[in-house]
Amino acid sequence: MSEPLWRTHPLAWKASGAFFEWKKRKLFYRIGGEGEALLLLHGFPTSSWDWKDVWESLTHQYKVLTLDYLGFGFSEKPKDGHYSIYEYADQAEFFLQEQGIKKVHLLAHDLGDTVAQELVARFREKLSGQRIGGPDLESVFFLNGGIFPETHRPRTVQKLLNGPLGFLFSRLVNKTSFQKSFSEVFGPNTKPHQDELDGFWECVNNGGGKAIYHKLIRYMRERKIFRDRWVGAILDSPIPYALADGLEDPVSGRHVVDRLREMRPDAKVYELSGIGHYPQTEAADQVLKVYSNFRSKL
Repeated sequence: MSEPLWRTHPLAWKASGAFFEWKKRKLFYRIGGEGEALLLLHGFPTSSWDWKDVWESLTHQYKVLTLDYLGFGFSEKPKDGHYSIYEYADQAEFFLQEQGIKKVHLLAHDLGDTVAQELVARFREKLSGQRIGGPDLESVFFLNGGIFPETHRPRTVQKLLNGPLGFLFSRLVNKTSFQKSFSEVFGPNTKPHQDELDGFWECVNNGGGKAIYHKLIRYMRERKIFRDRWVGAILDSPIPYALADGLEDPVSGRHVVDRLREMRPDAKVYELSGIGHYPQTEAADQVLKVYSNFRSKL
């Protein structure tokens, strides 16, 4: 049986999804499968297409939902948009409410890890009576991401985008420079092939994405400002969680594992040797295996 077209073509992924309206903006989403709800939260600078290699297997077990945050993938990318972790968490909550989801598990990557941390922080507030509404969280599974701001090692391109001249640097980014820097965060033997790189660029550049590239990176500043809130959400998490980490990741690799074990020696960690920043595309079978193991022990 041939693989689905959407695994190799982002536009086919788009065609198999739909849009919902949030604050008069159209956001892309995709749903598949039946069972317990599982929300997939993507990272920077890409989109929900990041989950293409694990999507089909996950939908055989769960009702899987994902979205592109405002400014990403096939969602609208307004130049005057407010791009913030808090906004992305609002979008995720609104999406789940629209779909009638009251209980949900989270599977997150990169920027999505921080969105998940904010959702956990909100759930803690709900349990303590400080907040009303929002979904009940059942579990969180993190893939490579800056869950501890002090261990995050941004690439040069990220530093430039996040700097005072980021708006100028974003104009210099093109397909070639993007694909070169993007490939560098993958494992030495798990680099994306050219068609895949073309697909990732399509998701980033679609709808004028390059023009707001420097605005999307501002979450790095938020991580530092709200560190106590988001780190506290996992150090004192009211729900089960685990981290699967590609150890060869120069941004959020082995050093994140070491930090988590220092802070929470009892934390569940799955080490993925030889894998870089995108485990769900570099080693989809391994990710599915460790996630299944995590869920089986809940």
